[in-house]
Amino acid sequence: MILNSINILNYKNIAEASLSFSGKVNCFIGNNGMGKTNFLDAIYYLSFCRSFSSLTDAAVIRHDEPFMMLQGSYTRNEAVEEVTISIQRGKRKVAKRNGKEYKRLSQHIGLLPIVMISPMDWDLIRGAGEERRRLMDIIISQGNPLYLEALIRYGKALVQRNSMIKREFRDPLLYETVEMQLCESASLIHQHRVQWIEQFAPIFMRHYQAIAGEDEEVQLSYRSHLNDAELKQHLDQTRERDFIIGHTTRGIHRDDIELLLNGHNMRQVGSQGQCKTYTIALRLAQFEFIRRNNATTPILLLDDIFDKLDARRVESIVKVVSDEQFGQIFITDTNRTHLDEIISHLDGDHAMFWVENGVCTHLEGGTEA
Repeated sequence: MILNSINILNYKNIAEASLSFSGKVNCFIGNNGMGKTNFLDAIYYLSFCRSFSSLTDAAVIRHDEPFMMLQGSYTRNEAVEEVTISIQRGKRKVAKRNGKEYKRLSQHIGLLPIVMISPMDWDLIRGAGEERRRLMDIIISQGNPLYLEALIRYGKALVQRNSMIKREFRDPLLYETVEMQLCESASLIHQHRVQWIEQFAPIFMRHYQAIAGEDEEVQLSYRSHLNDAELKQHLDQTRERDFIIGHTTRGIHRDDIELLLNGHNMRQVGSQGQCKTYTIALRLAQFEFIRRNNATTPILLLDDIFDKLDARRVESIVKVVSDEQFGQIFITDTNRTHLDEIISHLDGDHAMFWVENGVCTHLEGGTEA
């Protein structure tokens, strides 16, 4: 899949931009705080209908402007795809594919697979379990619409059950229908997560060792209440506890992935460089998993990935992302050193842009799309 061009209006600090891209490597250079990441985030938004940074819809609209609009032209499976997403303040978000509006935004997920590597990935290690569940959900959902539908059903049923608990309903018959939907969705989600971790973990380990070497051993372990028993059993056992605490304490919404380095929790033993390597390897494994399980090769977004890495790890990453398995790549950095090294591994197919205060200028020396 290739993003041929993008039109941006009033997205974050970008007032207006119309850019055409190379089908291989596209580099955004500029000082910190100038808006390089916002261009990558706009591309991400066109795939997921939301910002990578999880900002609210209102927050991505440029200050004092009434609306924002993103429009991307893609080549996907040899066909042209036009995607437009717009938001007016105080109104619902509208997403269109080839001029036709989606009835539900979830119908769009998976059409334009994308993987973003960002400094915010630090939260995958230091953050709460919600961050790692989101990683699982994003990866699996892009290739499995049934999984995404089950997530939506589970979320709605969970909200209903928690509302009933807070209103102090205690009759078990009132919970029967809601809990049935909760359990059915949880079973499907758990099944797919178990299958995913079995396939994903070896890919991740290989990518980590390709960057860090074989002296460091990494592992991923999937933690879930449903590993021990079906959700119905857990709900029955914790019903009184849930009434006291005021919400549902067991279920796949509490799942987590334990991240290990040499048998120890990564959060406790990992250096900055090791944590950065860990998150990059997770994202590269995400790319490979999606590519294997989706007819469309994802776009890869690399945002400031070389910071806090020693020269050996930087060199390893440059070699990895220069591999022919990767399709179109977008990269941000504050200077051209690493970017020129990546480009030197290619056949000259690239585009280079300078970003300053949300304004993006094409630089000579790159190949215009």
